Amino acid sequence: MATMESLIGLVNRIQRACTVLGDYGGDEAALPTLWEALPSVVVVGGQSSGKSSVLESIVGRDFLPRGSGIVTRRPLVLQLQKTEQGLQEYAEFLHLPKKKFTDFSIVRKEIQDETDRLTGKSKQISPVPIHLSIYSPNVVNLTLIDLPGLTKVAVEGQPESIVQDIENMVRSYVEKPNCIILAITPANQDVATSDAIKIAREVDPTGERTFGVLTKIDLMDRGTNALDVLEGRSYRLQHPWVGIVNRSQADINKNVDMIAARQREREFFATSPDYGHLTSKMGSEYLAKLLSKHLESVIKARIPGIASLINRSIDELEAELDHLGRPVAIDAGAQLYAILELCRIFDQIFKEHLDGGRPGGDRIYGVFDYQLPAALRKLPLDRHLSLQNVRKAVSEADGYQPHLIAPEQAYRRLIEGALNYFRGPAEASVDAVHFILKELVRRSIGETQELRRFPTLQAEIATAATEALERFREDSKKTTLRMVEMESSYLTVDFFRKLPMEMEKGGNPAASSADRYTEGNFRRIGSNVSSYVKMVSETLKNTIPKAVVHCQVREAKRSLLDHFYIQVGKKEGKQLSELLDENPALMERRQQCAKRLELYKSARDEIDSVSWSR
Repeated sequence: MATMESLIGLVNRIQRACTVLGDYGGDEAALPTLWEALPSVVVVGGQSSGKSSVLESIVGRDFLPRGSGIVTRRPLVLQLQKTEQGLQEYAEFLHLPKKKFTDFSIVRKEIQDETDRLTGKSKQISPVPIHLSIYSPNVVNLTLIDLPGLTKVAVEGQPESIVQDIENMVRSYVEKPNCIILAITPANQDVATSDAIKIAREVDPTGERTFGVLTKIDLMDRGTNALDVLEGRSYRLQHPWVGIVNRSQADINKNVDMIAARQREREFFATSPDYGHLTSKMGSEYLAKLLSKHLESVIKARIPGIASLINRSIDELEAELDHLGRPVAIDAGAQLYAILELCRIFDQIFKEHLDGGRPGGDRIYGVFDYQLPAALRKLPLDRHLSLQNVRKAVSEADGYQPHLIAPEQAYRRLIEGALNYFRGPAEASVDAVHFILKELVRRSIGETQELRRFPTLQAEIATAATEALERFREDSKKTTLRMVEMESSYLTVDFFRKLPMEMEKGGNPAASSADRYTEGNFRRIGSNVSSYVKMVSETLKNTIPKAVVHCQVREAKRSLLDHFYIQVGKKEGKQLSELLDENPALMERRQQCAKRLELYKSARDEIDSVSWSR
C-alpha cells in the first residue's frame, strides 16, 4: 500500500528535479510540462493578511522577510521534504546549488537579497520565482507557492499598474487546473470583501480546489467570533475552513520560536469557549496535515494522466535526441569515420537532386531545352550577314584581284565571324548550370539534418564543393568553347562543293567580274553563309549540352568531394575534432534533453512502483 508520504514525496522529488532542469511553467499552447501536471498549493491573500505567518507555521521556522506594505515581491516556490528524525534541518536555494543553510535568519536575508537582485530596493515586483527547498523531520512533504499579496492601490514608489500586475501574476498560477488554492483571509475582515476569496471564486466557482484559511482569529473584537465562517454558514467551500492564530508582533520581536507558537495556538483553541468544539480541526499543524491528505487524494486521481504525459514526453524527447544525434566520439578513427559518413549522406542527397529523387535537377534540362535554343535564336546573324557586310567582306577578301569563281575568303571570314557569336550562348550555358549546381549544393547541405550539428564541417564541405564546381566549370567552359572553335577551324567541305555546282546550273560559270559584284550575288552569298551557320547552330545545340553534362554534372556526381576526402585523410586528431565542433546551442539542447529524459524515465519508474503498491 502506497503511503501518503511516498506519494507526496514522489511528487516533491519530481518537482524538485523539474525545478533544477528549469522544466516548470511554459507556453499554454504547448504540451503541458511535467511541473504543470503535478499538483501544488498556491498561497493567495491580500497584503498583511497573514500569509507569511501561515507558511512559517506550516514549516515550523521563522524564515520569511517581514515588514509593512508589499514584502513578497517575487513568487516563492517552497518545497518541503520530510527527513528522518534526528537529522539537522537545512535549506537550499536553486540559485545557490549545493549550499546548505542551517541558519534560517540567513535564509530570510537571502530571500530578501535575491528579490532585490531583480527588483532593486524599490517596491517593484517580478514574476521570476525564487526556489527554496527545506529539509526537516518536522514538516510534511508539500510544495507551496507564496505569491505577492493582492492590493487595491499603488503606494509611493510603485507603478499604477502594480494592482493589475499582481492580480495577473496570481491568476497565472491559480487558473491552472492542478493548482490547490490556499485562500488566506484575516478574521477581522468581512469575508465578503476578501481579495483571496474573490479571485478563488472566479477561477474555482465550485470550490473544489479552494481551502479557506482564517487568520488573526485572536485579534477579533471582544464579543465577536468567526464561527459563521469556520462552520461554513457565511461562505461555504467544498473543504472546511481552518482557523489560524498568528504569532503576535511582540512574539516575533522576542524571537519566540515556532514550537512555542504552535503550543500557544493549540491552547488558544482548546481553551476558547467559542472554538473549543473545533479544536481538532483548527491550527497550522492541522492545516498542513489536511493539505497533505488532500494532495494525496489528488495525486492518486492524477497518476494515470501524469503517467500518460510522462510517456508522451519520453517519446518526444527520444525522437528529438535521435534528431539531434548522439555525442561525438573522442577516438580519431571514429571521428574520421563520422566525417566521411556525413559527407556520404550529403553526397547522396545531392545526387538525388540531380537524378530526380528530389527537386532541382530538372532546372538543368531547362537550360538545354529552353535557355540555350532561345539564346541561339537571338544571335544577331541577320545584322552580321546584311548586304552591306557581305559586300564589304567580299571586297576586302578580293584585294587587288577579283575572285575567279566563288569568293572563298569572304565565305570563311563571314562564317568565322558568325560562329564567334556562339561563344556567348556556350559560356552562358556553362554558367547557368554552374549556378544551379551551387544552389543544389547549398540546398543539399541544408537538407542534411546530421550536418546541422557541425557548423564548421558544414562550412568546409560547402567550400570544398564550391571549389570543385569552379574547377568543373573551367573545364566545361574550355571544352564548349573549343567545340565552337573547332567549327570555325574546319568548315564542312560538302557545303562548299555544292556552290560551284549550283553556279553551273545557273548557266554562267564564267560571269564577268562586274556580275560578281551585283546585289543578287551578295544576297546569294549571305544566304549560303546563313544556311551553313544554321547547320552549325543545330549541331552546337546538341553538342554543348553533352559537353556541359560531361564536364560539370557527371563530374559533380562522381567526384564532388574527392579533393576534400584527400585533405581530411591528412588531418590529425585535433583537426578532426575541430571539424566536429558542434553548434553550442545544439550541444546545450542535447544535454537538456538528456537530463530531462533521465528525469522523466525516473519519474515513470517511481510512478510505476507506487502504482503497483497501491
